[in-house]
This record gives sequence, C-alpha cells and structure tokens, in this order.
Amino acid sequence: MISALHIKNVGIIDDISVDLNDGLNILTGETGAGKTLIIDSLKILSGGRFSKEMIRKGQDFSYVEASMYLPDNKLGLDENVVVSREIYLNGRNTCKINGRLVSVNELKEFMKDVIDIHGQHENQSLLDVNMHIKYLDGMAYKEINGLKQEYAEQFARYNEIKQEINKNFGDDKEKQRELDLLRYQKNEIESANLKPDEEEELENLRCKIMNSEKISKNLNEANTQISDVAIDSISTAIRALEKIESIDSKYGKSLNSLKSTYYDLQELSRDIESYNLESYFDEEERDNVEERLDLIYSLKRKYGNSIDEILKYNVEVNERIEKIENSEEYVNKLKKELKEIEKSLGELAGKMSIIRQKYAKDLNKKIDQELKDLEMKNARFNAKLEYDNDNKFGINGLDKVEFMISTNVGEDEKPLVKIASGGEMSRIMLAIKNVLADIDKVSTMVFDEIDTGISGIAANSVSEKLKSISKNHQVLCVTHLANIAARGDYNYYISKEVEDNRTKTSIRRLTEEETIIEIARIASGNINEIAIEHAKELRKIA
Repeated sequence: MISALHIKNVGIIDDISVDLNDGLNILTGETGAGKTLIIDSLKILSGGRFSKEMIRKGQDFSYVEASMYLPDNKLGLDENVVVSREIYLNGRNTCKINGRLVSVNELKEFMKDVIDIHGQHENQSLLDVNMHIKYLDGMAYKEINGLKQEYAEQFARYNEIKQEINKNFGDDKEKQRELDLLRYQKNEIESANLKPDEEEELENLRCKIMNSEKISKNLNEANTQISDVAIDSISTAIRALEKIESIDSKYGKSLNSLKSTYYDLQELSRDIESYNLESYFDEEERDNVEERLDLIYSLKRKYGNSIDEILKYNVEVNERIEKIENSEEYVNKLKKELKEIEKSLGELAGKMSIIRQKYAKDLNKKIDQELKDLEMKNARFNAKLEYDNDNKFGINGLDKVEFMISTNVGEDEKPLVKIASGGEMSRIMLAIKNVLADIDKVSTMVFDEIDTGISGIAANSVSEKLKSISKNHQVLCVTHLANIAARGDYNYYISKEVEDNRTKTSIRRLTEEETIIEIARIASGNINEIAIEHAKELRKIA
C-alpha cells in the first residue's frame, strides 16, 4: 500500500504531501481543484506517459514520490519501498526505486504489481487480454497450479528441442558449409597447441627481451659493486678482525657475522652473473616470441578473450562437429523425445482446460450476480475459453481466454475494450474487481470518477462494492457522489487557492465532523441542517 505521496510542480500542484492509509481513501473537492492531477501523478509514478505541458508554469521539472509498504515484493527489497520519478522540460527522466536508478520500463514493470488505476476508459490489467487467463487460473489456483508447474517444465524442454532440431536439420549444403567452417576453426586452434598460462609467460619474456640491454647494464653495475667493492672491502675487514679475535670473544662474534656476509655476497654475485647470462637473447628468439604472441592475439580476436576461452570454444566446436556428423541419428533421437513431450503436453493442457471450463462458469455466474447488484440486470459476462485443436502449445497450454460482455438483451457479446458507455464500463470493472479481489495481487487500486453516469440505487451499489474491495486492497477513489464519500474510511478534501497571483492545490485529511459537512455539500450543493442530517444518515448506514 502507498503510505505517503509527495507531488511537486504538476499542473496547478505546487508542492503537496499526503499520508494515505489502508482501506477506502476517498478524495473529494471542487471541480478543477486538482483531484485528477493527483491520479495523473500516480500514473506518472507507474511509468505512464508524460507531457511537458503538465509541468507547472515557471518550473523546469515535475517530481512525484511515494513511500510504500510492500511485503514480499518481487525485487526482494525491504518491506518499505520508496519510488520516485523526476521529469524535466528537456524530456530527461530520472526514475528511482529505493534510490537505485532504473529505466522507465523497469519502473513500469515494478509498479504494475503495485498500483492498478481505473478511470472511465482505462485499466492497466483487466483490459489486457493476456491477463485474463491469469485471473481465471487465479480462481482455480488450488486445482490447476500443480499441473501448470509440470506443464511449464515440459514446455521449456519442448522449446529447447525445437530450437535444437532447427539448428541441426538444415539441408546438406548448409550442413557441409558449417562443417567446413568448424573444421577450419578446430584445426586453427589445435595446431596452435596453446597452453593455459602461456600468454602470461610470453608477455613476461617479451618484457625481458625489450629491456635486455637495460637489464644487462644494471646487473653488471650491481655485480661490479658487489664483487669489486663490497667483497674486497669485507675481505680487508675480516683480516683486520682476525688479528684481534683472541683478545675478546665479542670480536670473534663480529668476525663470524662478517664472514657469513662475505659468503652470502659471493653467492649473490654468482646469481647475478647467471641472471646476466639469461638476459641475452638472440634475434631468432626475439622473433619467435613476437610471432607466438601475434598468433595468440589473432586467436583471441576470433574465439575468446583468453586462452582458456579459446580452449573452451574448441571443446564446443568439437561437440558441434560430432552432432552434425551424426545429425541424422541425433535429430531422430530429438524428434522421438519431442513426440513424447507433445503427447504429455497435450494431456496436461487438456486437464487444465477442463478445470478452466469449470471455473469459467463459476466466474461468469459470480460476475453476473455482481452486475445485477450494480443495476445491470440484463448484462451477461462470459470468460470466453477457446481451445486450440491444432496443438499449437503456448505458455498456458492450448487455451485462450478473453473476457466478453453483453450489456443488453438481444445484443452480441463484445470484448471488454469495446464497451462504449463510461458508466457501464465503470460498473463492469467494479464487478470483476470485486469477484477477483482475493486473486488480484495488486496492493493499491485507484478509481478515478468511476461514478460518472450513475446515480440512485446503482450509486449505492457501487459504494458497497468499493467498500468490499477495500477489505483486501488499499483503495483510492475520486468521487462526486455522496453515497460513495460516505463509505470512506479516510476522507480527503482537495482545494485550490490563489497566492501571489498563482493558483495552487492543497490536500488535507478531514475530521469526522468535516467529513459530514463535505458529504452534505456533495449531496445537495448547500450546507444546511437538512443536508447535514442527510449526510449523517448516509454515514450511519455506511
């Protein structure tokens, strides 16, 4: 649920913040005060399209931020999530989820499971035909889920096999061309006789060759200083100490230490001489190192970023060659497995279809009853189920589901997206949402003036349905009907005022007394004793 909403520089909204609650949140106010702008801001936050004309005059950006409580969210984030979107006049977008920058598409994908916004002519999920089968399967979850999981595993293998057959079942010329290329690659890699650590060793050797003159010069200098200077000096010092070692034992100790240093320096001198011999490279040796490295670089450009990757690629090439050379046998094996999986998929799809047919009838019955409650007594809902007899398997089996409706006697049923009347669409959506409330995982449902075109008994029924939905979801509802406003768990008043020659919107949560007065205003247009008593009665009934 959305716990707090912050909007800045959207239309006539300067800078507002509001704390929202679970249950039914009612938004009312005068026409043009900015109620729809709040809904538009939620659409922006849900990754919706944005027009730069929506940025408040005199400002260069709009900003919308929401703090939400989302346990078990799909990103594995903490339960408290902060989502924001900032849009500039130059078209630049900045979207963030818990401070992490995301793309608009990532934001939209995340928010589609958080907020569902419904106005007179729009809906994020119920008008999406691809979602209809998911809603139906949600009703049948206990019976169908195991079958769906088994089907999904086999369907993944089914697609793998089909792709493998397509790769291996080309014509003979195509296979021969691929074989020629693979054999060339195999020969080129294997003839190079690469060793895993060879490149690093060659690079080190190349570095020594490039610096051989410098190495030799400095080794000679070091050896001269050790053998001609240090060793001779220490030898002279040893002879001097030998003359006095018998006088005091401490002189003998110093003499032994000096002799040890003398022998160490002799050993070091021999090592440096051997290093010097190793630093000599003839022209042929240098050329061999360069040629070998050039070969390795060439193979890396073709087959991988390292020798290990090249060798791994060669293993894959050999496996591919073996598959192509034995393609007929291999493909026949795949086809046999594919046939067995197709049979199993068909059986699973058939079982799922039977379950869906049963629950589709149940769904139709429940929604028809809801529509009657909403004063659409002649409307008939149909979760239309079509079975693909050609065995064109899809992710959901062989079924296609589309929600259809006939609103009047004698009329043909039509897809939901083709319902023309705003009032009818509002009630149909409300009926469906009420039936599917336990299935729909969206935490926040937003209804923007869905009371358009209805009144009387229908309006009362709509208010009851909204209240029912709010038991399982946070509901935000912009309304002009007193019946609906009276049902609010929390009522908010949106107003506008002129300050420094600029119009700005404000929002505040109403007290119970203020809520009664607002219901009276909506109901009669005049706030008098009769209107207030009527408002109290509506509130009492609610």
